[in-house]
Amino acid sequence: MAEYERLRILTTEKSLLERGFGPQRAFRALIAEHDGEAAGYALFFNCYSTFQGHGLFLEDLFIRSKFRNKGVGDTLLSQVASIALAEGCFGVMMNVLAWNVPAIKFFEQRHAKFMEDWKTACFDGEALRYLTAAK
Repeated sequence: MAEYERLRILTTEKSLLERGFGPQRAFRALIAEHDGEAAGYALFFNCYSTFQGHGLFLEDLFIRSKFRNKGVGDTLLSQVASIALAEGCFGVMMNVLAWNVPAIKFFEQRHAKFMEDWKTACFDGEALRYLTAAK
């Protein structure tokens, strides 16, 4: 997914195993198969809004290129939505990179609401060090 989105990979296989399948899970994942092959995955975790309550954050919805347009993405997204409804969530949040027009169209066709008034922000690397030193 990171390679597709042209992002640096900072995590390790060990970290993914510990954080996703260890005693204190940080995320959940669904893996889709098509004709016996791994076709894609959805990775999501709990989030919380002080004014909306419990939700899910869809970090990744990735379908391998040869399985796109075969309903795999719809199936995974439907499963995440079913989990959200079963758990009483207000919704499923996500980020989509502005250049990823195919993903934007995919989500818009499924009635996703893009929140144009909101900006995603991240403190990482140097910003984290700055914040801890600025006591």
